Amino acid sequence: MKSIRKYAYPLLILLVFETVAVTLWLTKHNLFYLLNFSYIGLSVSFGLFLYIRKYKHARRVVQLLVGLYMLVYLGLICNENMQIEGFWYYLFTGVFEAATIHYAVAKIFGPLLFGRGWCGYACWTAMVLDFLPYKTPSGPRKKIGWVRYLTFAASLIFVAALFLAKVGNIERIMFWAFLIGNAAYYAVGIALAFAFKDNRAFCKYICPITVFLKPMSYFSAVRVKCDKSKCVGCGKCKQVCPMDVDVTDNSRKRKNGTECILCMECVKNCPKDAL
Repeated sequence: MKSIRKYAYPLLILLVFETVAVTLWLTKHNLFYLLNFSYIGLSVSFGLFLYIRKYKHARRVVQLLVGLYMLVYLGLICNENMQIEGFWYYLFTGVFEAATIHYAVAKIFGPLLFGRGWCGYACWTAMVLDFLPYKTPSGPRKKIGWVRYLTFAASLIFVAALFLAKVGNIERIMFWAFLIGNAAYYAVGIALAFAFKDNRAFCKYICPITVFLKPMSYFSAVRVKCDKSKCVGCGKCKQVCPMDVDVTDNSRKRKNGTECILCMECVKNCPKDAL
């Protein structure tokens, strides 16, 4: 019974995604939503299954399955801008489709359940950055997190200006914004990773999506918690954390608590199974 019970979490995640998939399919009368969210749910659940089976590249498998699907199929083939500019575009047009649904599920309301899970398992920018050599930061965190608010504002102003100027063929502009934006994200992300010796520097300082993710993640239902009776204070969890989170503090106000991407490196490396 215990061996079966440990697979409850992947099944629960699959159930959540299937609920979203069926609900959107029936309300929007579009089979795409059933296939889209079913695929993502199956991918995430499969990754969690692999994690439970102790396959060390489980999270990377999910990153590739979901990240490449969203970047290549939705972005390049279907010409959907799933970046933040696409969200602003659909928001201004008053249409609850594509990027607005994606943001609602993954980046605005979803984090109330799974925190920054998007960053750890589905983001196509981080998918590439995590292949770089600096898995854990080599120095203290830089105090430049305010830059994310500039990139957030810039994306909003860019799309708003297009609407205010009544520019024609905005959909085509959104596709080019997706291409150029992703190229810029990868270039800046890789440059920062090597400059700061930290694969996740882009996520910590530049990514505009974190403006949505951080406040909602504060209330996340899924969190890494520490069993104080087992913890010996060795500090191994802090050494392997790519986001500088103090997981030994179980409070909501723990250091960099809203940065946790649920990568589970701390759990895998804890010598006392205290996490």
